[in-house]
Amino acid sequence: TFCAAVDWFSLISVIGLLCFAPFIVFYFVMACDQYQCSVSQPLLDLFRGDTTLLSIWARAPSFTWSAAKIYTIWVAFQLFLYMCVPDVTHKFIPGYVGGVQDGARTPAGLINKYEINGLQCWLITHALWYANAQHFHWFPPTIIFDHWIPLMWCANILGYAVSSFAFIKAYLFPTNSEDCKFTGNVFYNYMMGIEFNPRVGKWFDFKLFFNGRPGIVAWTLINLSYMAKQQELYGHVTNSMVLVNVLSPMYFMTIDICHDHFGWYLGWGDCVWLPYLYTLQGLYLVYHPVQLSTPHALAVLLLGLVGYYIFRSTNHQKDLFRRTEGSCSIWGRKPVYIECSYRSADGGVHRSKLMTSGFWGVARHLNYTGDLMGSLAYCAACGFGHVLPYFYIVYMTILLVHRCVRDEHRCGSKYGKDWKRYTDAVPYRLVPGLF
Repeated sequence: TFCAAVDWFSLISVIGLLCFAPFIVFYFVMACDQYQCSVSQPLLDLFRGDTTLLSIWARAPSFTWSAAKIYTIWVAFQLFLYMCVPDVTHKFIPGYVGGVQDGARTPAGLINKYEINGLQCWLITHALWYANAQHFHWFPPTIIFDHWIPLMWCANILGYAVSSFAFIKAYLFPTNSEDCKFTGNVFYNYMMGIEFNPRVGKWFDFKLFFNGRPGIVAWTLINLSYMAKQQELYGHVTNSMVLVNVLSPMYFMTIDICHDHFGWYLGWGDCVWLPYLYTLQGLYLVYHPVQLSTPHALAVLLLGLVGYYIFRSTNHQKDLFRRTEGSCSIWGRKPVYIECSYRSADGGVHRSKLMTSGFWGVARHLNYTGDLMGSLAYCAACGFGHVLPYFYIVYMTILLVHRCVRDEHRCGSKYGKDWKRYTDAVPYRLVPGLF
């Protein structure tokens, strides 16, 4: 167990997010449902007295047992795939690392084992979705859109329930007390999490399941449901909707949580924030079926593909380098790296290598740069008629720049002088020559 002080800025940010994040999600979804995706119109109507908060609330669909049944079946099915279907895809897909794998070393020096079967889970889920749409017809493919706001209340219930359970668990029966991080503030503990890798039993890992399953696997299904709704309403699917569906699977593996503790930020965020705000583009296109010009569509696709290539190649180089401990080839050459040492919480001294060649010699977080290029393409697929679809790139820029600064502060504390040698060798964070 270790304690950390919380500065006033962090505390105010945490309380602000706890209070306002659920309303931000409701506001964007309500704006589409009631105001044709206009972000400003609800505020203008409230300011002029044309509507009231109570009337907006009254017009919003409420919780339904139909939505609760759909959501329960969805989460239970994902839980079944996660716990009961060991990965076989790594045996067939070259370069894919699945099955039982070691995780990163925790602050206390522990290494957990994980059953990596996320890609297999995604493939099974989407194969069943396709089979239902083409043959079985158990439910209409527009089911997610048709129950979108009632499903939001169900997602909130799960998000708050799992966050609260993880919070109480950390005090009463933590999985590993050495990796618990307590601060003097209950709000910060609840939001940012206490336990590093809370688990129930040997294999159910809260971080891996909630970050990877109910929200992220649903991301592409949600966009497919929007596509089906566009077809139902207008009799055709626009090229912008096709682009949104093509680009979203490229980026649903981009969320890096290995350094986060599990609290409301991840528990509620993965259940509500991610599936509702990361899919605003498709929701917007149901209300505004934009048909892009061919040059615009090709430019968006190219930006997305280049961003994806940079993101995947950068991460692949890092994984290859780590797996082989530097005994590999990067861009046809032996990788260049800086030898580092650090001390874990248990007092043990460990050695590490920081690569300074390949993409990692261009910028220290070039994987984030590729991620941001893809995020911009995902938004630009919606044209330039409204601001709402661009929430995602604004949010991702803030998130990833903050993560850059946070990670570098952590690495500076961890590696000391070795980190200074590394930043001298690779001076830029995201954009070579600029930042």
